[in-house]
Amino acid sequence: MSPTGLIGAEAMNDGQKRRVLVIEDEALVAMLIEDMICDSGGEVIGSASKLEDALVLAHETQADVALLDINLGGALAYPVAEVLRQRGVPIVFTTGYGSAGVIERFEDCPILDKPFDQRSLEQAIHAILKSRARSPDLAV
Repeated sequence: MSPTGLIGAEAMNDGQKRRVLVIEDEALVAMLIEDMICDSGGEVIGSASKLEDALVLAHETQADVALLDINLGGALAYPVAEVLRQRGVPIVFTTGYGSAGVIERFEDCPILDKPFDQRSLEQAIHAILKSRARSPDLAV
């Protein structure tokens, strides 16, 4: 695999790195995800582990895609997902609960079951960005 992976500038053919927002409550998992994103040619533009901080980032950052853990230290992250969806930011949920952990409103969002590897992460991000490019209204 090239150093830009499936989410880097070359893979997306526009010369821009994909800006990824990471919302994950486990520090080591967050660091691993951030490393995977950078190794794939993406750019981490923000990271949060608590619901309140994640809401601020969801409102203020200009992300191309968000990786969102459903459970943030016991708080469900759906308010963050609502903000991101309203802003048109595609969401990839990362969870250990599988699709059963996602409420109906967000069933159309891809889910990465933990633990996942770099290739799976790249494929999920690439797929959501590709589908959004084909159908911009999907994120809203």
